[in-house]
Amino acid sequence: MPDSRVLLIVAGGIAAFKIPELIRLLRREGIAVEPVLTSAGAQFVTPLTLSSLAEAPCHTELFDLTRESQMGHIQLSRNADLVVVAPATADLIARMAGGMANDLASTLLLATDKPVLIAPAMNVRMWLHPATQRNRDLLQQDGIHFVGPDEGDMACGEYGPGRMAEPEVIMDAIRRMLGRERPLRLPLEAVVPSPEDHRLAGKHIIVTSGPTHEPIDPVRYIANRSSGAQGTAIAKALRDMGARVSFVTGPAEIPPPDGVDVIRVETAKEMRAAVEAALPADSAVMAAAVADWHVLNAQGSKIKKNAAGQAPTLEFAENPDILAWISQLECGRPELVVGFAAETNDVIAHATAKRLRKGADWIVANDVSPATGIMGGTENAVTLISDSGADEWPRMAKADVARRLAERIADALIGPVLFGAEVDA
Repeated sequence: MPDSRVLLIVAGGIAAFKIPELIRLLRREGIAVEPVLTSAGAQFVTPLTLSSLAEAPCHTELFDLTRESQMGHIQLSRNADLVVVAPATADLIARMAGGMANDLASTLLLATDKPVLIAPAMNVRMWLHPATQRNRDLLQQDGIHFVGPDEGDMACGEYGPGRMAEPEVIMDAIRRMLGRERPLRLPLEAVVPSPEDHRLAGKHIIVTSGPTHEPIDPVRYIANRSSGAQGTAIAKALRDMGARVSFVTGPAEIPPPDGVDVIRVETAKEMRAAVEAALPADSAVMAAAVADWHVLNAQGSKIKKNAAGQAPTLEFAENPDILAWISQLECGRPELVVGFAAETNDVIAHATAKRLRKGADWIVANDVSPATGIMGGTENAVTLISDSGADEWPRMAKADVARRLAERIADALIGPVLFGAEVDA
C-alpha cells in the first residue's frame, strides 16, 4: 500500500501536457495520486489520461450527486497528505488568494487542512504583473508553498519567468514536503550514477541578489541593470543541495525562489542591515549589484523643473561596502565569503585587485560590457578567482553557473564527494 497520498489539481495551461510525466514519477515512488482536472485543464489533457496513469478516478465536477450526498469534496480535500496544483494558472492563484470556491479545484483548496504546493505557469507579463505578485505574496504568507516558475521560452513566443517547473523539479519539492528526501549515504547496491548532492544540509548560507534602489525623490532613484537572475539561480542551487538560504534581495525583475528565507530590501543600507541580521552563517555569497553611492540630499517630495531649465544639483555619499565589511569581520565572519565583480574591461585584473582589497575568499568575475549580452541575459561567462589563481569557466546558462558554484562551495565547506565511494560498510 502507498504510504503517501497526493491530491493533484491540474488547471488550464499548455504546461498541463507535462503532468502525465509527473504522475509517472509519483507512482514510480509508490505515491498514490488522486487527480482533479478543471474544465480549462481538460482542454489540454483528458480525464482518461490522468485516471489511467494514476490508477484512480479523475474528479472534474463539484456537484457529483453520489459523492456530494456524503460531502465528498470535504473528504477528498482531507484524505491526501499533500495537495499539489500543477499547472497553477494566474486565475486559479487569484481565486486562491481571494478565498473563492466556485468550482471543484478552488473548493478543495479552501476546504483542505493539508499542506499545499503550487507550480505556477503563465505568460511572463502575467507572472510579473503586480496583481499576481501580490497574490503570490499573500499565499506565501498563508503558508502556501511554491515551486518555480522557471525562466525560458514560452508557447506564446515570449521569454522570461513563467514556465512551469519541470516534473523532476516538482517531484523534488514533493519529496521534501513529504519527508521522502533521498538518503545522503546509500547502501552499496543502491548507488546510482548521479545521486542528489545534499552535502550542504545543515549549513546556513546568505545570498544577496538584485540591484539596490537609492532614492533621489519619491518617484526617482539610482539603480543599475541587474535583473537578479544569477543571484536567484545561486539561491536555488544552494537550496537544492540542502542549505538553509537567507535570500536578501533588492527590487529584482526575477521573483525569489521558493524554499528560502526571503528578505526584501530597497537600499544598500537596508541590505547591509539585513545581512547583519541574518548572521551567523557558514558562507555568504554577495551576488547583489549594490549601488556604490546614495543621494545625500534626497528630497521628500518630487523635484520639479525650474523656470530656467537648470538641472538639480545632487550630492552623493558612499554606500556601505557590504562585501568588505563581512569579509573583514573579526567576530562571526562566515567561513567562506564569495564576492562578485561585474566589469567592462581588464576583468581579471580588476577582479583580482578587488578580492585582495575587500578581503573576500573568492571573487566571481564576469564581463558585462553591452556586446556580451550578459547583463539581464540568460547566460553568463565567469572566472572564479581565489588565492589559487583564476579558473575560467565556459559560457553557460546562469542556472548551470549557479550549480557549479554551489558544488564548489560544498567542496570548500564539506569536502569533495566521490559518489559510489561514500557508502555504508
